[in-house]
Amino acid sequence: MNRYDGVKVLLTGAASGIGRATAIRLASEGAAVYGVDLSEAGLAETAAAITGPGTIATRVADVADEPAVIAAVRDAAETLGGIDVLVNVAGVHRTTPLASLTVDDLMRLFRVNVVGTALFCREAAGHLPDGTGAIVNVASLSAVQGNPYMSAYSASKGAVISFSLSLAAELSPRRIRVLSISPGSVDTPLTRAPDMFPDGVDASYFGRLYAPFGVGAADQIAAVIAYAGSSDAAYQTGVDLRVDGGSHM
Repeated sequence: MNRYDGVKVLLTGAASGIGRATAIRLASEGAAVYGVDLSEAGLAETAAAITGPGTIATRVADVADEPAVIAAVRDAAETLGGIDVLVNVAGVHRTTPLASLTVDDLMRLFRVNVVGTALFCREAAGHLPDGTGAIVNVASLSAVQGNPYMSAYSASKGAVISFSLSLAAELSPRRIRVLSISPGSVDTPLTRAPDMFPDGVDASYFGRLYAPFGVGAADQIAAVIAYAGSSDAAYQTGVDLRVDGGSHM
């Protein structure tokens, strides 16, 4: 399928994990992708994995840095000749017991996961075409499912869902669609990080993270993102799509 022939996509978090898988999937369907991330090396690896028929251009930027976001969106629109779809994948994860939760922990999670998403939406919205434009924001199953030591992370992802729902209403007069995607447990560099779980905790607490269908793969989430941003989802907006292998059951 070449659903994305001629479609211009701005994608954050493109250097690894779900973001890289999304870049590869969209380019495989013909998209012109502009990938943003903090990791220059990761972006280069993503670009090397793109074999067409679509293309990718990349830019190193911090999604929580307002001037950097403004510059990145401006350059994306100039490089691609416009922006049809915005996909916000960039995010950070931290599991922290309440007793050791710091203001710095909270601010880092909300700056990247919420502020970064909101800034890209704000800057890209003016470029999106009325009637066909779309925004896809990646949230998390943790936003609607209680998990120990993830209160701050879950709150940040809950904010992404709330933001997306209200933005969908705000942009509906222009018929620009806004959806969020809530993955369950997915095998990515983020979830494999050594500090994914706090030291000394009972790992059985986290059993609810693992779905009947097992741990998901990044390309499975990318497939749903590709659907959500495409014309196949033209009648969907203001909803959160769970992709969790049955974790919520």
